[in-house]
Amino acid sequence: MSNLEAMVQRIRSNLAAKDAAREKALRLCREVIRSSANAIRAVHRGEFDHSRSLLDAAHHFLDEVNETLAQHDDLRYAGFVHDAQKEYAEGSITLKLVLGEALPEPETLGVRYAAYLHGMAEAAGELRRHLLDAIRKGDASRCEELLSIMDEIYNVLVTMDFPDALTFGLRRTTDIVRGILEKTRSDLTLAIKQQDLTERIDGMIHKW
Repeated sequence: MSNLEAMVQRIRSNLAAKDAAREKALRLCREVIRSSANAIRAVHRGEFDHSRSLLDAAHHFLDEVNETLAQHDDLRYAGFVHDAQKEYAEGSITLKLVLGEALPEPETLGVRYAAYLHGMAEAAGELRRHLLDAIRKGDASRCEELLSIMDEIYNVLVTMDFPDALTFGLRRTTDIVRGILEKTRSDLTLAIKQQDLTERIDGMIHKW
């Protein structure tokens, strides 16, 4: 047992370093999530430059997370890191889609594929919100396009039929996207019919 004390000290030092890295990474991940959520809100307000700035900040925080966990591979794949990457991907994808720009790639964002797919799924929900806001404002010019993008996202997600352990439960998220898509299609169809009816009534009134 002569080596017990040295061995225990080595284990204790390792766990202490891992705990400190985890606490720092948790704080940074919360900053990523906060910045990404605010970026999405800025998109819906039409503040696109502000949204970009917030997403740049989120990317910086993610870089710090990677640096902090560089010596702790087990923590780099923890759920809280996945959640931060997912939120950042969601914000980045939402901004690009609303602006009608090409999708950012996961490698460019620095997020893992599962987090990217979850971010894409949640971006579909943000597109629904953007679409409904456009309907309320009487601007349906891009609604069909946005619905088509949501449909494309769902069609991609439904092909990712892999174990939940690899995708962080993507199948359930995909089911939610399907519900959002169907509800949005119904809402848009109703809005178009109401607009058509309104135009017909206005036309009849002018004839009188």
